[in-house]
Parts: sequence; structure tokens; C-alpha cells
Amino acid sequence: MALVLSCVGTLCWAVCFWWMHRISSRQDALLEELHEMTRRVETLSQREHDLISEVHPQVNAIKEQVENVREAVEQ
Repeated sequence: MALVLSCVGTLCWAVCFWWMHRISSRQDALLEELHEMTRRVETLSQREHDLISEVHPQVNAIKEQVENVREAVEQ
């Protein structure tokens, strides 16, 4: 009887080990996917920041030109 219980215990341990390994592998894959997504978002955010930095001074210049035109038209 003790031998049977010992074998069942060993079998349960093996199944639990396999199950935990499987869960861990899925978590690792999900974490890697999240890291890749984070890298893409950071890259896009940096590009967006660069574009806004380029456009921002131009927007101010355009606003000044519009103001000048408005003043000229009102006169």
C-alpha cells in the first residue's frame, strides 16, 4: 500500500512540475510579447515627438503670418 501511495505521490509531483513549467512558458512568451509591444510603442512615441518638435516652430510661424495677413486685410 505504501508503495502505491509513493508512486501516486511521485506521479502527482511529475504532473504538477509539468503543469507549472507549461504555465511558466506561457508567461515567458506573454512577457516577451509585451516587451516587444513596449519597444514598438516607445519607437512610435519617439517618432511622434520628433515630428511634433519639427512642426511646432513652423506652426508658430504660420500663426504669425496669418495674423499679418489678417491685419493687412482689415486695413
